[in-house]
Order: sequence, then structure tokens, then C-alpha cells
Amino acid sequence: MHIIENGNTAAALGVRLCRPGVIAAYPITPQTPVTEKLSEYVEEGSLRAEYIPVESEHSAMAVCIAASSAGSRVFTATSANGLLYMHEQVQWASGARLPIVMCVVNRAVGAPWNIWNDQQDSISQRDTGWMQIYCSDHQQIIDGVIKAYWLAEKVSIPIMVCYDGYILSHTFMPFDLPEQKKVDEFLPPLCPEYALDPDAPANLNTVTLPDVRVDVKGELAHGYMEIRYLLQEDLRLSLAAAEEAEKRFASVFGRGGDPYLEPYRCDDADYIAVGLGSITYQLRVSVDDLREEGMKVGVMGVRFYRPFPDKAVAAALRGKKGVIVFEKALSYGYEGALVSDLKAAIYQHVAGTGLLPPVQNFIAGIGGREIRTEDLTRALRAAVQSRIAEEPVWIGLKL
Repeated sequence: MHIIENGNTAAALGVRLCRPGVIAAYPITPQTPVTEKLSEYVEEGSLRAEYIPVESEHSAMAVCIAASSAGSRVFTATSANGLLYMHEQVQWASGARLPIVMCVVNRAVGAPWNIWNDQQDSISQRDTGWMQIYCSDHQQIIDGVIKAYWLAEKVSIPIMVCYDGYILSHTFMPFDLPEQKKVDEFLPPLCPEYALDPDAPANLNTVTLPDVRVDVKGELAHGYMEIRYLLQEDLRLSLAAAEEAEKRFASVFGRGGDPYLEPYRCDDADYIAVGLGSITYQLRVSVDDLREEGMKVGVMGVRFYRPFPDKAVAAALRGKKGVIVFEKALSYGYEGALVSDLKAAIYQHVAGTGLLPPVQNFIAGIGGREIRTEDLTRALRAAVQSRIAEEPVWIGLKL
């Protein structure tokens, strides 16, 4: 069934279809409508779940950790400084290998206070051991939530479903609302590998020594390093699980694509623009305009950002005359986070072949600064015609 709704409602509908048992959240703009809508579903009885209003985002993640540890499917959502307030518990959730799904409605972080969109909040959490996917439209939001549950529960690692505040969260677009029976076919009931049981008390994630040791059962127990190594290894293996999820989703719902990347007019492109989220769809207009000028350009959205699909990225960019990365966040003190990851990937897999493309970086939309399509077109044209600068170039800066 096709409906027209805003992005936050698309996220809430996706969560309802996945039948979580516990939802915990604290309101923050522009995420608030997601959890407000879920509270309505619980109140009206269309979602059988325990909705727990808490006093902070830190507590919201703590509740999700507790409920997930007890074997429940859980959900939360946040934005900006709310995500930063969760940071301690975000680290705990991944270290504890809990399949928590969280929507991050991207917003600038303070100081100074700003409620508009950029992606600094989720980018700042890229090294916490969570998977991250980025959505470009409402269909990707609802489908991404459903796939996120399957993937998180497959590999026992939490996942963030990220989408741009206001640009996606509050705008209305048409999308397909999946049937409940098809979601149930795709996503089986949660059967965790382990869960707390009052009838069989146990300790989880107690103080772990630096080295391996023999436990009370006489078995060799992992040290801290081994536990963290296994998290890293399973994050890398989750790339294959993401591909499996995409194939399963396509077989049930009849739609799907590349689990990692979303290319547009890239097959014959000499130059490729790269980004996360909705800016890549805006860049499609620029690409079409420059194609009319005779420039062979394309745009590629990175959908799956953590773990980083390095081989897929390198294969897509190998031999191009140039790569231009547009970002709505920054690794302060150097350059955009995405461009650093992208450079590392293509260097690792392409260096020494003579096919290593030059890479340029543009920063745009920080703190919700308007990103005009003509400015993107102008920047992309200039980058194609000549290398602009070694440092990131800020679009729309007024100094």
C-alpha cells in the first residue's frame, strides 16, 4: 500500500511492523515525532509494547540495554546532543553485543545551540562499535528500520538508522507501506543467544581482566582484548550479513539493491561525487545538469557506513579521473570523516595499480546552512575542471 507521510512517521511505522517489546525514549527535536507516534500506537493498541518515558537519553539507552539483555526486541531514537548524552551507554550496548535498533535523526550539536540539520551527531559516534546506515528518502527509512532489526539480530550488534532532520524527518513523500504478514515472514521472532533469566541468575559484562583466565567452571575465558577483537571481526563479517539481508528483503518485498552503495549515472562517469544521506539525491540534479554540459559525472551514496564497505567503495572508484566527497560533518582538525575513510579504502585496494583517483572534499550544510543546488553544481563543475584545494572547501561560508 502506497501512502504519503513524513520521514518520522515512516520510521515509526517501520518500528511498529517489527513488533518491539520495549520502547524507551526522551524527546528531542527533530526526533520527537518518532517516539510520539510510537506512544500513540501503544496507547491505541496497534502496537503491543512497553513504552517507557525516561528522564534523559542516557536513561533511554540504559533501559534498552536492560530490556535487550533480558531478551526483548527494543527501540529508541534520538538526535544531536541527546545522542552525545547517550555516549557512555552507546559504547556499552555494542560491547555487550545487544541487537538494539536506534533511529538517529541527524541534527547539529552544540555549542552553540542549533536545532537544524547536519550529520555531526552520528558521525561523532562512528567508532563506538555500532553499525550505521544512512537513508536518502522515506522508502529507505522504513525499509532500513526493518532490515536493521534483521541484521542486528543476525550478528548481535546494535545499529543506527540515520536520516537527515527536517529534510527527511518532516517532509512528506510517497512510500510503500509493507504488509505485516510479509514483515513477519522476513523478520522472525527474536531468539537471543543469551538473555538474563530470573530462574538462572548470571552476571553479564562484569570486570574483565586484561588477559585470558580460567573461570569458575574451569573453562578458559576471554580477556578484554579478545572480546573487543571479536566485536571488530563480527563487524567486518556483518558486511556479508548485510548483503544477505538485502537479498532476503528483495525476495520477500520485491525491491532492493546494493546494500552498501547507491550509484547514479556512474557506469560511464569519469568523475564521481560521493556523500551520505539526502545530499546525494540533491546532487543528482547537479549531475544531470553537468551531463548536459558534456561532463561525464555521477553520484554515489554510501548507504552502509559502519562497518565501512572498503572493497565495494574502492571497486566503484577505481580508475576514475576524480572523486569529489560532499559532507555535512567534519572530523575537526583534519577533514571530513567520510573522505578519510574513502581515501584509506582506495589507497589500500588501488595503490600501485596506476588507477588511484585524486580526491577532493567539500563541506556543506553545517548547522543547517542552506545547500543550494546551484552551489553544488558550481562546486562539482569546478572540481571536475581543476583541483581546487588541498584542504576541505566550505560551501556557502560567509566570512
